Amino acid sequence: MACERRNAFFPRRAAAMLAAAGVAVAAAGGVAGAREKGGGPTVVVSIAPIHSLAAMAMAGVAEPRLLLPRGASPHGYALKPSDARALSRADLVIWVGPQLESFLVKPFAALVAPENVLALVTAPGVATRPARHGGAWEDEAEAGPAAHPHDHRGHEPGEAGIDPHVWLDPVNGAAMVEAIAAALARLDAGNAGRYRANARRAVRRIKDLGAALGARLATVRPIPYIVFHDAYAYFEARYRLRAVGSVVVGSDRRPGIKRVTEIRARLRRTGAVCVFAEPQFSPAIAATVVEGTGARIGVLDPLGVGLAPGPDLYGSLLTRLATSLVGCLSGPSARPAP
Repeated sequence: MACERRNAFFPRRAAAMLAAAGVAVAAAGGVAGAREKGGGPTVVVSIAPIHSLAAMAMAGVAEPRLLLPRGASPHGYALKPSDARALSRADLVIWVGPQLESFLVKPFAALVAPENVLALVTAPGVATRPARHGGAWEDEAEAGPAAHPHDHRGHEPGEAGIDPHVWLDPVNGAAMVEAIAAALARLDAGNAGRYRANARRAVRRIKDLGAALGARLATVRPIPYIVFHDAYAYFEARYRLRAVGSVVVGSDRRPGIKRVTEIRARLRRTGAVCVFAEPQFSPAIAATVVEGTGARIGVLDPLGVGLAPGPDLYGSLLTRLATSLVGCLSGPSARPAP
């Protein structure tokens, strides 16, 4: 999508567009990117895992700006005036796509030229999956990474039905680093060689990590578990893990009594060993679900909450997911005898 049609820096949107978005910005200095000052391009990235991939690609040139602060969810974030200013000044804005960061759709229309936006959900080499529905799924553990592939290229980026958590498959992570480096090389030809070399190093690191995680997760592959919300299908498919449902249906909904009753019944029916909470949500919900069942509580985090932003976050995020899964699923059984 972004940066594919021109090898140049595009003019920033006028101050009137900022005003149209409800953000007052002084015209002076509001349209100058770092490139005009002799530095690298000004790059803004939506969420921490994608920011980490961009930081790998930009190493030695410049540092990308992370839009969402630690702990913020892309499902319901509200832009601040400083965020809008950063978007309006950016030479390149990188996001997953409207399926995840829907809060950016209107600001992009007002503040950012389409040529300045890179949507990774449609990037070359990034395989997407259809979103699952209902919070209770058939066992896909034996189907593997290509269980339900979906080539999103050629479709409108706003099309519904795509699971947007693409970064949790390290194969996608490697493809996204390459897409980011390619966009930067077109934008900043003087540093093109460095971006491509950075991408090659990053891809090797990600592939090595992916193989190591596969070996580590093999021992817990057949063990059923329940996640808090359906954010991990790419990781599950890549490593043939056995998630059998989610506590909430939709990341912005809190489960009611009926939903808790349903998921408790599914927990017993499937023999799920663990229910995984998330740091962004109250652990009391998971505690209510497992009460009296003998299942354990673990924590999974798809965004890297608590990790320092930067090039190391992506690998640490995937490693922490594997550590949490192995730790909870391979612990001594606490389930009552049937």
